Amino acid sequence: MSNLRKIIIDGNEVEVDGAMTLIQACEEAGIEIPRFCYHERLSIAGNCRMCLVEVVGGPPKPAASCAMQVKDLRPGPEGQPPVVKTNSPMVKKAREGVMEFLLINHPLDCPICDQGGECDLQDQAMAYGVDFSRFREPKRALDDLDLGPLVETHMTRCISCTRCVRFTTEVAGITQMGQTGRGEDAEITSYLGETLESNLQGNIIDLCPVGALVSKPYAFTARPWELTKTESIDVMDGMGASIRVDTKGREVMRFLPLNHDGVNEEWISDKTRFVWDGLRRQRLDKPYIRENGKLRAATWPEALGKAAAAIKGASRLAGLVGDLAPVEAAYALKALIEGQGGIVECRTDGAKLPSGNRAAYVGTATIEEIDDAEMILLIGTNPRIEAPVLNARIRKAWTKGAKVAMIGEAVDLTYDVTNIGTDRAALENLSKMDHSDKLGKRGVMIVGQGALQGEDGAAVLAMAQATAAAAGAKLMVLHTAASRVGAMDVGATNDNGMAAIDGADVIYNLGTDEIEIGDGAFVIYQGSHGDRGAHRADVILPGAAYTEEGGLFVNTEGRPQLAARASFAPGEAKENWAILRALSGEMDAILPFDSLGALRHQIVQAHPHLGDIDVITENEDEALTQGTLGSGTFASHITDFYLTNPIARASQLMAELSANAKARRTKAMAAE
Repeated sequence: MSNLRKIIIDGNEVEVDGAMTLIQACEEAGIEIPRFCYHERLSIAGNCRMCLVEVVGGPPKPAASCAMQVKDLRPGPEGQPPVVKTNSPMVKKAREGVMEFLLINHPLDCPICDQGGECDLQDQAMAYGVDFSRFREPKRALDDLDLGPLVETHMTRCISCTRCVRFTTEVAGITQMGQTGRGEDAEITSYLGETLESNLQGNIIDLCPVGALVSKPYAFTARPWELTKTESIDVMDGMGASIRVDTKGREVMRFLPLNHDGVNEEWISDKTRFVWDGLRRQRLDKPYIRENGKLRAATWPEALGKAAAAIKGASRLAGLVGDLAPVEAAYALKALIEGQGGIVECRTDGAKLPSGNRAAYVGTATIEEIDDAEMILLIGTNPRIEAPVLNARIRKAWTKGAKVAMIGEAVDLTYDVTNIGTDRAALENLSKMDHSDKLGKRGVMIVGQGALQGEDGAAVLAMAQATAAAAGAKLMVLHTAASRVGAMDVGATNDNGMAAIDGADVIYNLGTDEIEIGDGAFVIYQGSHGDRGAHRADVILPGAAYTEEGGLFVNTEGRPQLAARASFAPGEAKENWAILRALSGEMDAILPFDSLGALRHQIVQAHPHLGDIDVITENEDEALTQGTLGSGTFASHITDFYLTNPIARASQLMAELSANAKARRTKAMAAE
């Protein structure tokens, strides 16, 4: 039986799903309804009353369109479709009244408010309000909350839409925020004055429709009309969230989320949102050469000449692809190093990912499939710190009734998890069980990098793959490095993994800052920040960060995405692919491209699926060879969420957040 209903909105007849609310039906008909409390991804509160519409034949008062469903409308006397009006005199008067009430206690301090220029209250007061106030009594005032170093509060501006409360409770899974009091005494507050403890708390800044919650690091630095806005991709984790980079002149001022239903919906993690101060500090802006144990500034021809001489004179040459390198740089490095008889490796953390088998190193599940999963199994991963937005999707599945189990350390993931063991023996026991009862159910198995980094990582992955197949579940490999899948797609690997790097006398390090390179090798470092890799380098070639060059990244589910250039690299730093192209010219082994377009054309010719931007290619399921499991427990390989890459480690704010998180983990001792 069809659930479609006919409904007449402002004289236009539309056919919509009966389960839709009136506000959704109006959007289907192309009519905008003002709202403050309603949000598509949060539960319905129905408390701001801004979305009032007139239901003809209904009660003689306007109805809240966010809380009334189409199927609840009564048809006309002769069975005609129900009629809804969104612009009648009754609706206009009702909205003006609501706006007047909302502004009764609002301080009206738009000129000094950080939300000015992108404020829903400002816009809707202009569009639906009146140009005067009848209120002459003193306004109420509230004390500001201390929610921590990320969210600045001005609670006198709050209109009690409760979006922040619903987001933190439902999506982020924390319980620190709520509303107390009634009537004039009602206020949004935090439980016992606690600060927020979540990796997703910055999203309440976007959700707040007034200037009550604003970004503390960004406050009073720019107005929205001064900023140049660029759509791009985040590289702080393997998920590849869609973001908007706002720049003022040459400086990145902030990151905001963009809506992408298949990846991040409209949320981003706090590291993604606030890491921008790391793009300004510790930057490499000129080439350096090490002489007598000390680095000295050099010219580009000098540095490239020294690097070229070292590469040509190498007896064992190796290249390392770091966690933030775009596909173009990984492809160019592979061509350069292998052209000289060397080897390259992108699995720098030692993960035993099988090259060439995309169904094994990417998996067969998409991020969106988590939403409707009935069973989810986590192996050796803590998604709350490895991919907080993905964790919110798992939580969403759990709220719909999904059963979540895990093998690994017991951690708080903000939802109920059945821990079926912590070690490899638990996985082995699981693989021997009969899973025929699970066939036909929607299941997703998520394997983290922590499970794949031991000597038996390949055996763990093979067993997980076989178990998922037996249960009819999809497999997802949760990557933490933004560059990993793309680098594996272009074959930046060798048969022996990182073991093959030992003994190399010249190492070309493309932004790998998470490992120690032993003494003896001549190291050429190409990267954006003065981190661990640069400290060990003999030649430093300054490269662009992810906001300073166009780059292709492939996310953890195998979706190719384009990061766009929003600003320019500082000083003499150059784009990563261009440095490798210039170096090849210095070595008389010229790489066959002169532009980013020509390089991308080559990449797509060799690997056609990388040309399908934002499309997930179905991977051929190829069973791995079973190996022998070792012993030991599974644990996430990320210990500090805030300091996972050189950009984050250069950020003062990330250092403060890391210290705060560490202090919270250290339980306070009672007074003796």
